[in-house]
Amino acid sequence: MENQIEKKIVVSATFTAEPIEESLNFWSRELKSLFQIEFAPYNQVFQQLLDPSSIISKNKMGMNVILIRFEDWIRNSNKLLPNLGPNEEKQIKENVKNLLLAVKSAAERSSTPYLVCICPDSPAVVSDADQIALHRKMEDLLFAEFDGVSNVYLVKTSELTDAYSVSKYYDPISDEIGHVPYTPIFFTAIGTIVARKYYLVQSTPYKVIVLDCDQTLWKGICGEDGPLGIEIDAPRRNLQEFMVRQLEAGMLICLCSKNNEEDVIEVFEHHSEMPLKRDHIISWRINWRPKSENIKALANELQLGLDSFILIDDNPIECAEVEANCPEVLTLLLPKELENIPRFLEHVWAFDHLKITEEDNKRTTLYKENIKREHFLHESFTLGDFLSGLELKVPIFEAKPNHLGRVGQLTQRTNQFNFTTIRRSEAEIQGLCQSGKIECLAVEVSDRFGDYGLVGVILFEADFEAIKIDTFLLSCRAMGRGVEHRMLARLGEIAKERGLSHVEVKYIRTKKNQPALDFLDGIGSKYKEPLENGLFFKFPTEYVEKITYIPSVEKTIISNDLTTEKSSQTSGKEMVFDRAKLERLAHIAADLNSAEQILKIIESQHHKQRPDLPYAYVAPSNEVERSIAQIWEKALNVEKIGINDDYFELGGTSLIALRIILRLREAFKVELTFSDFFTSLTVNKLAELTRDRIDQTTKKNESILTILGKIENMEENEIKKLLTEVKH
Repeated sequence: MENQIEKKIVVSATFTAEPIEESLNFWSRELKSLFQIEFAPYNQVFQQLLDPSSIISKNKMGMNVILIRFEDWIRNSNKLLPNLGPNEEKQIKENVKNLLLAVKSAAERSSTPYLVCICPDSPAVVSDADQIALHRKMEDLLFAEFDGVSNVYLVKTSELTDAYSVSKYYDPISDEIGHVPYTPIFFTAIGTIVARKYYLVQSTPYKVIVLDCDQTLWKGICGEDGPLGIEIDAPRRNLQEFMVRQLEAGMLICLCSKNNEEDVIEVFEHHSEMPLKRDHIISWRINWRPKSENIKALANELQLGLDSFILIDDNPIECAEVEANCPEVLTLLLPKELENIPRFLEHVWAFDHLKITEEDNKRTTLYKENIKREHFLHESFTLGDFLSGLELKVPIFEAKPNHLGRVGQLTQRTNQFNFTTIRRSEAEIQGLCQSGKIECLAVEVSDRFGDYGLVGVILFEADFEAIKIDTFLLSCRAMGRGVEHRMLARLGEIAKERGLSHVEVKYIRTKKNQPALDFLDGIGSKYKEPLENGLFFKFPTEYVEKITYIPSVEKTIISNDLTTEKSSQTSGKEMVFDRAKLERLAHIAADLNSAEQILKIIESQHHKQRPDLPYAYVAPSNEVERSIAQIWEKALNVEKIGINDDYFELGGTSLIALRIILRLREAFKVELTFSDFFTSLTVNKLAELTRDRIDQTTKKNESILTILGKIENMEENEIKKLLTEVKH
């Protein structure tokens, strides 16, 4: 818990951004992931990014958030609403260029992720075609540039407003008074998208989506209605389109349905209009066995852990059965109201993706190729026959910057064949390599069936005596083919080239990395020593450089039965925590999918009684006092505010004062400033000031009406004389 509390979200913005703090605090509590929130000084984005001593530069755990509104960069040219002239356009382009350089520079110095969020322009700018075209062009430029930068992520305006649309996002008065451009509800939306990205950065991604068929993928029951009786209605079409997008983002799609297999196949064959095609499905279990049993079989076939799986089903009984027998699986029950399905899916945070790599784009193809290899293995007489027939190629090379995204992804995802399971971000690996502390080798594998991609990673350091392995991992889809032997032998070759005597390996035991220990024991158990939380292997260079893989004469099935892990054999206490985490994701998708819902809960949680003040409560005695007291109570979330209660003793702040001023202006149609408010810090004094302003406004309006009445019957020279007198 202490480590969690040390995590920070540091925010720097081109506008006053403190109103997002309430929603960030809400999500810190909701996600059970404590983090502190700090705000950089007002409108100092570039200073924060470039200064090594800034609070952003010092943030070592958590996430740094940069909120940008393009029009703020030319705000001072002509107050709030500048026209887009050559100078203004040049200034925006120059600032975008500088932002790119500053963020890249900051990211190189730190392993802390950066989130850059482009916030909506004011309605006046949105209505200006030239300005909005420039802003979208600049946004696209940032997106393209940051896509190749380690640990930097961009949220486009459209992503924010599509996920959390609100009817009124802009507040012109608060923008003018305090450079607070958005309404409270939209600041809630910004805080929520930031929390959502923070959650994604901190989480291990899911890999497989398992879909039910009847009443989930389509309307109807194929065994009863027949393939022609099945309907692809709008909600299910949306669901299928969503799944295709997930497929393109690197997720694997499986089917798990209690049905006759031929009935399901006929539906795919007769409904070519379905967005989700049969070729999109990596594997399926269509039978009458329990779904939990079938999901375990899919995990076994794909060689993935159950905690990589998401099940989507319309049947609460089926969902309950899977939750009971496969508690690691994220089980999602579709909403009963079909029209809510699209919104529900869009707000399952487990479906979010930070960046999509080339590896993600071809994941389904890679797994299909692996299934072909499994079939070839079964047809081979011996394992040796199988391996020689594969025509395996295993290039091992120094990782380049463009490989580090995949390298970081592997350290986060690889559990089985991983000596230490040290999790590192892309930026952290880049920093270690640039510092010279660590060297990074990447391993690619291909065979006659296709290209596995980048599937292995070695991070190591070399001192005057030995190579010391920091990370040694291999994707499960390349295990059992001798790739791991070639990787270790390559380290032996490097050690020999550098005149080093040993290759040192630490093995840290986890619930899932038994295959890594089996490998180490198999090649040299005599070189191991006990180590706290694991084992230490010290291989002589001349021994390790000659390691080769000699397959057994007997035919061996290369299959990592993940179901034997017994769901990681998680203890009861940990299982409750994991289950609670999964339940929170389902709760968010169903109940916390709009800024309105979230803000309503935040306001209800903050409501409190009047504090124990050193003076008695005095109730409002007239309509103006009652109205002002009610505005204070809503803004401060305090019940029963008296007319003599001091604003700051009630917990007031400058930001809350701005909200109150705006509500008073709206309620009484009078002009009030910050200066007015802070010289009238009780309801009583503020009521007196408000009544005076109302009287002044009334008299002013009466004078105008009087003048207008006189003007009706005046000659032109008399009107000019009267206007001169009024002016003086």
